Parts: sequence; structure tokens; C-alpha cells
Amino acid sequence: MGVENSSVDMKEICDLYHKRLFHVAYGITRDYYLAQDVVQETLIKAYLKINTIQEKEKIGAWLSAIATRTAIDFIRKERKTNENIEAYADLDNAQIKMNHNVEEEVEINLLNEKINDCINSLSIDQKRVFMLKIRHGLKEREIAELLELNQNTVKTKLYRVRKYLKQMLVEKDLA
Repeated sequence: MGVENSSVDMKEICDLYHKRLFHVAYGITRDYYLAQDVVQETLIKAYLKINTIQEKEKIGAWLSAIATRTAIDFIRKERKTNENIEAYADLDNAQIKMNHNVEEEVEINLLNEKINDCINSLSIDQKRVFMLKIRHGLKEREIAELLELNQNTVKTKLYRVRKYLKQMLVEKDLA
């Protein structure tokens, strides 16, 4: 038969076992505030089940067992919460990276459009020299031989094209 609530004073139990329960909880959680929460939860559980105690002498062991299980539950819940937080943080980081990559891609595409517009505004001779140099990676000497031009003429044309494209891109950014 269980001990009646009237014969077991909850305040007395709190005073007698609080320190012991705290040490049990802290030993498992390694966190001062979490251990306090565990003790409080343990005492609430004990209060609700106090009428199931059959031997008053075993209250300490009974409370310690409750505190141990409660502390383990708190740790599991804490880990699960931290894992969820980390998962959301990872998701947020992935979203930021995706947005960043999309923004970069859009900027690159806009820049490519501006460059292509500028290149298309070149004369046929300028465009031919520029494309052989930039897209095909030919040297000035090779371009000169291919187009039957003087090498210095090729260098001058490339210089003027670069200067023109730079000016056009600067003007487009300011517009």
C-alpha cells in the first residue's frame, strides 16, 4: 500500500533531496541551468506519483532514478533540438548560397550581354581581329599572318578595340 500524501511532506522532500538531485542531474547534463530544470521536473513528477511510494526509506533512490531518466530525456530533447536548428541553419545557408549563385549568374549574364552588344557595335575588321585574339587565343603575329596585315597594325587595332570596349562598358554601367 502506498504512503499517503499527508504522511510525506513535499516541502520536506524538496529540502532533503534537492542537492542530491541536482548533483545527479548535473552529472548527466553538465549544464547548470539544464540541471536545475531537471530537478524541477523531477520534483513535479515525484509529487504527481508520491502516493505510489511504499517505503519512505527508498524515496532518495526513487527520486534519483526519476532524476536520471529525466536528465537523459532532457539531453535527448536538447540534441534533437540542436540537430533541428543545425538542419535549418544548413538549409538557410544553402538557400543563401543558391540566391547568391543566382544573383551572380544574373550579373554575369547581364555583363555578357553588355559585352556582346559592345562587340557587335565594332566594325567588321575590328571584330575579326578582336575575336581572333580573345576567343581563339591567337598571338598578334598569327593574326597578322592570317589577315595579311602588319603586326603593328594588329597591335594598334587591338589597343583601340580594348579602349573602345572599356569606354562603352563604363558608359553602360553609368546609364
